[in-house]
Amino acid sequence: MNARKLALASLIHDTSCPGELSESHRLRRKKNWSWSLVVAALVGAFGSSFLYGYNLSVVNAPTPYIKAFYNETWHRRHGHPIDPDTLTLLWSVTVSIFAIGGLVGTLLVKLIGKFIGRKYTLLANNGFAICAALLMACSLQAGAFEMLIVGRFIMGMDGAFQTFLGKADVSQELEEVLAESRVQRNLHLLSVLELLRAPFVRWQVITVIITMASYQLCGLNAIWFYTNSIFGKAGIPQGKIPYITLSTGGIETLSAIFSGLVMERLGRRPLLIGGFGLMALFFGTLTVTLTLQDQAPWIPYLSIVCILAIIASFCSGPGGIPFILTGEFFQQSERPAAFIIAGTVNWLSNFAVGLLFPFIQKSLDSYCFLVFATVCIAGAVYFYFVLPETKNRTHAEISQSFAKRNKAHPQEVKTDSAMAEEKANGQPETDLSSILDSQGQNQTSKCVFSLQ
Repeated sequence: MNARKLALASLIHDTSCPGELSESHRLRRKKNWSWSLVVAALVGAFGSSFLYGYNLSVVNAPTPYIKAFYNETWHRRHGHPIDPDTLTLLWSVTVSIFAIGGLVGTLLVKLIGKFIGRKYTLLANNGFAICAALLMACSLQAGAFEMLIVGRFIMGMDGAFQTFLGKADVSQELEEVLAESRVQRNLHLLSVLELLRAPFVRWQVITVIITMASYQLCGLNAIWFYTNSIFGKAGIPQGKIPYITLSTGGIETLSAIFSGLVMERLGRRPLLIGGFGLMALFFGTLTVTLTLQDQAPWIPYLSIVCILAIIASFCSGPGGIPFILTGEFFQQSERPAAFIIAGTVNWLSNFAVGLLFPFIQKSLDSYCFLVFATVCIAGAVYFYFVLPETKNRTHAEISQSFAKRNKAHPQEVKTDSAMAEEKANGQPETDLSSILDSQGQNQTSKCVFSLQ
C-alpha cells in the first residue's frame, strides 16, 4: 500500500497514520489470503469475465451450421433459398446484437441495483442467462432463428450486468471510495448532460470517447467474431483452424498478465501508444501476407503470426487501460456519468464492428484490415498529443494537465446541502476535491513522520 492509500485509510478511521489503527484491523490486513477469498475470486471470474468472453466469440466456430440453419428456415418459410446479402446481414445482426444487449444492460444495471441492491441484482441476473440459453438452445427445434438473435441480445444484457457488478472482492476500491465519500458526503452527482456540457472536463470526456471507440474499432473484436473466417481466407486448412484458434486465447492470457505486471512501471500512455502502433504495423503486414498468400506455402502461416501479434499488442496495452483512465480522469461526483458515456460508446462501437465487418471484408477482401490499421494510427497519434500520463498522479494533477486545453479551471465540488446553504447565506464555495487532496497529503506527511 503506497503513501496516498495510507493517508486515505487514515481518513476513514479518523486516525493520523496507519500505526494508530486498531489491533483487529492490523490482524485482518496481515491475513491476505484465505480459501473463501480464492473461491470467491474464482466464482467472480467464471461468473463474469468467463461468460462475457465465451458469449462474445462463441458464434465463431459454428458459423457454417448457423448459416445453414438460417438458409433452411428461410427456404421452408418462403420456398426459395435466402439471398446471400440477406444471409450476411442476418449473420451480422446475430453476432453484433450481443453488444446492443450490453448497451441496454449498462443503462439498466444502475437503476435495478438501486432498487434491489447489488447482491439481488446479481442473483436476478442469472435469470437473464438462463432465459438466453433456453432461447438459443430451442431455436433449432422451434425452427425460428429469431430466438437465437433474441437470446444473443439477452445474453449481452447478462454480460453487462456481470461486468459492472461481478467483482467478488472490492475491499481495496471500497477503502478508497469511503475515504473520498467521507469528505464528499451527500455529493451532488452530475448527470450525463451536465458532464457533456461542463467546459472544465471537455477534453477528458473527448479522450474517454476516443479511447473507448479506439478500443472497440481497432479490429480485435472482428478477429474474435470471425476468427475461423479470417483463417480460412488466409489459406489455413480447415482441420488446423480450431487448434490455431486455441492459441489465440493463450496469447491473450499471457499478454494480459504481462500488462498487469508492467502497467504501474511503464504507465498508461506508453502502453496505449505502443499497443496501437504495433497493431497498425501488424495489420499492415497481415494485409501484405493475405495479398501474397498464394505465392508461397509458408505465407499463410505468417498470417497466423501477424494475427497472434495483433492480439498480443492489444492485450498488453490497450486492452486493460480504457476503463482505468475513465476512473482516473473524473471526481466521484462525475464518475457515474462518465462510465455511462464510456459504456455507451464501448457497446455501440462493438455493435458497429460486429455488424459491418462481414460487408467490409466482402468489399475490400484482403485490404479490409487497412481500415483497422487506420483507426489504430489515428488513436496512437491522438494519445501522443493529448493524453497525459496518469500513473501515480492525483486527480488535481491530472485535471491541471487538461486545464490548458479546456481553457477552464475545474469546477468546485459541492454537496447538495452545502449548495443550498451557500446560496442562502451568500458564502463562497468550497472546493472539496482540493480539501481531499490536501488532507491526503497532510495525513501522508504525518504518517511518514510517525513511522520514522
